[in-house]
Amino acid sequence: MSKPDELLVDVAAVVESGQSNQMSLTVVTGGAVITGRLAPEAVWRRRVSEVLTDSARLGEFSAVFDTPAKQDGSPTHLHFHVARILQGTLGIPETGGMYRVAIEDVSAWTVGDFSYSDH
Repeated sequence: MSKPDELLVDVAAVVESGQSNQMSLTVVTGGAVITGRLAPEAVWRRRVSEVLTDSARLGEFSAVFDTPAKQDGSPTHLHFHVARILQGTLGIPETGGMYRVAIEDVSAWTVGDFSYSDH
């Protein structure tokens, strides 16, 4: 098991404490590049719950995400919203998705998000 990057843990802690969703970040994890904005876990959970509630097939899972996040110790995960997995010149999904990434699984990162344009 790898030791999480303390600087990245600090970034996640600031996002959690400020309840801000304006920090853009790009990470490499498991060979994938994920880029987007970080959200506090409570905000991320609420949004996922809303999306599931609106789903005819997945509505029953909404309650799983509607429970409060455990607040014991330093953050262990990054919670992305409006995020994309970069694949070649594409960001998937184009509109952005909701991703949860374990900080200990991040092998590289940079502040800011990447986007592509054909113009």
